[in-house]
Amino acid sequence: METEKNASKEHDLDAYVRMLSLADILREPVMLSAIRMLRLLPGSRGLDVGCRTGHHTLWLAEAVAPAGHVTGLDLSPELLVHARELANKSRFSEHVSFQDGDMNKLPFDDNTFDWVWSADTIWIGPKGCSAGDSLPVIKELTRVVKPGGCVAILFWSSQELLSGHPLLEARLNTTSPIIAPFTRGMKPNFHFLCTRGWLRDAYLDSLIGHTFVSNFQAPLSDDLRGALTALFQSFWGNAQSEVTPEDWAEFERICQPESPDFILNRPDYSAFLTYSLFHGRVVKKKND
Repeated sequence: METEKNASKEHDLDAYVRMLSLADILREPVMLSAIRMLRLLPGSRGLDVGCRTGHHTLWLAEAVAPAGHVTGLDLSPELLVHARELANKSRFSEHVSFQDGDMNKLPFDDNTFDWVWSADTIWIGPKGCSAGDSLPVIKELTRVVKPGGCVAILFWSSQELLSGHPLLEARLNTTSPIIAPFTRGMKPNFHFLCTRGWLRDAYLDSLIGHTFVSNFQAPLSDDLRGALTALFQSFWGNAQSEVTPEDWAEFERICQPESPDFILNRPDYSAFLTYSLFHGRVVKKKND
């Protein structure tokens, strides 16, 4: 029985790692654009909070090469195994290191880093940081950054994936753990597009927000087809109980690869997703 449990756990982890790898195919263009906008100084030392399998860490390391260094932090030691394996195959392996730890209590001294980056980690919903806890987490990120340094937060912010079916996509979106809390009365200032307010309350200044777009158009590569198919399931694969039978039947008709009407087979298919970057400069430290 224990062997079966371990095998199941390993299978779940492998599936999650594959999902992250597919997601990074879609996110890479916007992530690289966001990193370029930050203009991280070559030779600087940074922290990637919620690094998962290490793709973001390596992209950040390239930005601060040849003398910089990036520490990737994640709560999952299992994911960090994959991150180290990926780093060992990279030409930036000497410019990264990985450590397990909790973003709510970072295992670093005050003023350790020149900047901190966190993508898709400070989040709302049942599986992530709750909206009410976002400010304490941002203050904790700020604690480990030197005065004058940067705190950068990046979120998925929108998508249009079901071209030709905007109303269906809008109804499906209301079932997501990112949007659903607002249909139940969550306060507007807890929305992630209000992040500049959280950064202000954490005593940062020079606050900037910018949104980046990744576009996808037919004909799609095999990698993009696989990544988009996985994204359909990640966003809406568990929505059956929360939408009408008609909407669920339509979702299955256009979003299942075995369907003759699979949307990614359309020669006019076009879609996009956006990520929003918010960052500010640490000017002073206060104890709260």
